[in-house]
Amino acid sequence: MMPERRQKSLLLILAREFAANMAMPVYIADANGRLVYFNEAAEEIAGGSFAETGEIPIDEWAYRLQPESLEGTALAREEMPGGIAFSERRSAHGRMRITGLDGRRRIIEATVFPLFGVSEDFSGIMGIFWEPH
Repeated sequence: MMPERRQKSLLLILAREFAANMAMPVYIADANGRLVYFNEAAEEIAGGSFAETGEIPIDEWAYRLQPESLEGTALAREEMPGGIAFSERRSAHGRMRITGLDGRRRIIEATVFPLFGVSEDFSGIMGIFWEPH
């Protein structure tokens, strides 16, 4: 049996095209809480490629990256910018430590915002992140 293919919203398709052409690391999750894309620039920080991970639940993605505060305390989803943007439907920014898929620990800053279509339907979130210097 073939896996079910979900129809992507036009906004997510456009967001992915936008992200694919950006030099900044970007990830996108849909309104169902699935990581649906991260760009080539994000691969270095993530420690792996989107082609390797594919679409996965954002909770699984967060689990793989082991997000924690700068003090070393594990972060719950609602404490991270992505979790705030997703559940509260508002932009959020934060600094945290992650462990990339390559096992390397990194401090990152992230700004994540909700994506709303012209009909104001929630389509998901887009996050831009980077390693501060």
